[in-house]
Amino acid sequence: MPGILSLVGAMTRAERTLLSLLLFFFLVSSGLLLQKFYLANTTLVPASGGTYIEGSVGELQPLIPWFTVTNDVNRDIISLVFSGLLRYNPETKRIEEDLATLRISQDGRTYELRLKENLFWHDSTEEQPHPVTADDVLFTFKTVQDSQFPNDLLRQNFRGVSIEKIDERTTRFRLEEPYSFFQSNLTLGILPARSFEGIPLSTLNQALDFGFQPIGAGPYRLHSIIQTDLSTEVTLERFPRSIPPRYLLNQIVFRIFPDYTTLLADLRTLDGIRLVYRNDEGELLVPKRFRARSYTLPQYVALFFNLDREIPQDQNLRLALQLGTNKQAIVDAIHESVIVDTPLLEIDVSDWRFEFDPAAAQGALFESNWHLPEKLRLQRLLEQTEANEIGILKIDPVVLLDTGAIITLTGSLQEVGLGSKVNGLPIQEHPTASGTWIVGLPTHGGTGALRLGENLIRLTGPTGKIVDSFYLWRTTDTEEYKRAEEEQRLTRLFRKSRAEELPEEQRITVQHLSLEKNMLRRRLSTDPISIRTNDRGDILSLSFLTSPAPLAYQKVAELIKKQWEQLGVHIRLEIAETREAFEERLLRRDYDVLLFGQSLLDNLDSYPYWHTIGRQKLTGKREDLRLDTYNLSQYSSFQADTLLETIRRTRDESERNKTLQALRKVLNQDVPAVFLYSPLYTFAHKQDLLGVELGSLSLHSDRFLTLHRWYVKQDRTFLPEKNWVSFFSWLPTLLSPQLE
Repeated sequence: MPGILSLVGAMTRAERTLLSLLLFFFLVSSGLLLQKFYLANTTLVPASGGTYIEGSVGELQPLIPWFTVTNDVNRDIISLVFSGLLRYNPETKRIEEDLATLRISQDGRTYELRLKENLFWHDSTEEQPHPVTADDVLFTFKTVQDSQFPNDLLRQNFRGVSIEKIDERTTRFRLEEPYSFFQSNLTLGILPARSFEGIPLSTLNQALDFGFQPIGAGPYRLHSIIQTDLSTEVTLERFPRSIPPRYLLNQIVFRIFPDYTTLLADLRTLDGIRLVYRNDEGELLVPKRFRARSYTLPQYVALFFNLDREIPQDQNLRLALQLGTNKQAIVDAIHESVIVDTPLLEIDVSDWRFEFDPAAAQGALFESNWHLPEKLRLQRLLEQTEANEIGILKIDPVVLLDTGAIITLTGSLQEVGLGSKVNGLPIQEHPTASGTWIVGLPTHGGTGALRLGENLIRLTGPTGKIVDSFYLWRTTDTEEYKRAEEEQRLTRLFRKSRAEELPEEQRITVQHLSLEKNMLRRRLSTDPISIRTNDRGDILSLSFLTSPAPLAYQKVAELIKKQWEQLGVHIRLEIAETREAFEERLLRRDYDVLLFGQSLLDNLDSYPYWHTIGRQKLTGKREDLRLDTYNLSQYSSFQADTLLETIRRTRDESERNKTLQALRKVLNQDVPAVFLYSPLYTFAHKQDLLGVELGSLSLHSDRFLTLHRWYVKQDRTFLPEKNWVSFFSWLPTLLSPQLE
């Protein structure tokens, strides 16, 4: 070193400057080479850290897994704070292990779950550890089974299930009957038994201390709940767990706004939007710097026919209403896109669709008990025309005769002898025409007189036996006479059309006719559609019920009303003023047709919605009404019940798929409902939030089932078999292109 210093000291000033420059260029080029080597031999990988802030619209309620059925905002938070024994995987569409491992018996009736090692509750400390045990599992599910538990809908999932503790980590569930979807029930978040000591079962939903300071075993624990001027802010922080997966984001912040306008006003503080709203044109109300991800859930919106009511029991009517429902026009009007034709959402129906077919709908109605007045009138005219064509009486079917005039009828005496009568008046031998008879029918009253309107003229033989009949329309009004003549012309035209004796463009059907003053005429584009009636004269009128929310239901209901009115159906549209009023009518099945949605969740089990057991038993007593009756059509089919039971029982995928196809055919034939569409939802996040893949969601909160892949920070790591020592072997590769 002293030698180098003395050498530098001996240099001239210019030499020292040159050396400094050379040294500077060496260091810069070395740094650039090192940087180039590092970038070429490393890759970006997700790194721990960062915060994700999501905005949503709703209201925060106590965070207790037992009571999140109708609050999606709560469900989002609970899905991260709590974990179940099992969890749904939106990528594989299967139920997988979470807190516990699962073993199912050969007969499919026993489920044994063993908690994984080193599981702790969020309030656990080194000084006072709080492990998750079988006692907590037992408490969570035994509580649900208790008759005082304040959630009947959840309790039904565990009816007939016995639960026992095997050891400190193992719990066994025994089912009375095999149920292939039972695993879905075990995704319920587990709760710590000691946090609910001393709280009566009937008031668990009011456990506010726990509800706003929840203790779970999920990947994130509650850090704080803060009320601001604009929103309620719930902050979760990552909780270290011994089980995979490993989560990267340090914090998740939920900002809950009272409405979407307020959310948009504070958009700059958000990294994501839980559910993006649309404007009247269907455009997403979110800036372009956000990435929008649209998805559907296993849900459908349908028109449910109440098969307990007399009118919807007509299967031809139900088929006609289905054929007369323009689903494409409906989804276009409300900016949806996923049309649904069956409630069995797991099967592929790309090979088959219900087509909107108004002509076929009219044909089905023609076979039903409900008829347009035009059809009834036309049928009457056809019957009269066919009767008039047979027999010996030959008269103009429409006559213009003032009162006091006489219509003269004649005929051959070879066909009918003297002593015969027409309308009770004896025929006479014609005084001037040999071999013929004559009779005069008066119009001023008395025996045989022709009244105004329709007349049935009868020719009887000498013994009083009817020989022939003829239908005749009499009028004294010139305009009415013209209408009656036009009606006769249209009847002849219809007969020729039906016999295909005319070119197709000249043919007419009942739909081309309208009834005015009880007579047929050509329908005008401005004519309203007549309401159908049955043989008793009752009009075809249906009560059509829907809920006040979502707002799209009202628009859909209005469109359905217009479409069905084109078929001659009178619709009494009834939109309940409040959710409570709607739910009351729903319980009492107080409707002919119901517009509503149903959700199949992750197991896609249609049993609760279409099995006879899901019907409401209407005894007339309010206390007999059950909340857990989801068969909104009051549908009952022995064949469908058998298939639904098989689907629930079998664990064989091939048998399940075959049974689903058979069930689809039964439901298609019976038409208990008209299935419309599956709602499309949109979640949005900033572009710098990476690793987001939603998969096939069953609930909105399922987007967090892949949260362990989300990240905002990145690190670089060397590629396999690469490190800093590799720099020297890498250097020659820079020169190789030049050497070539």
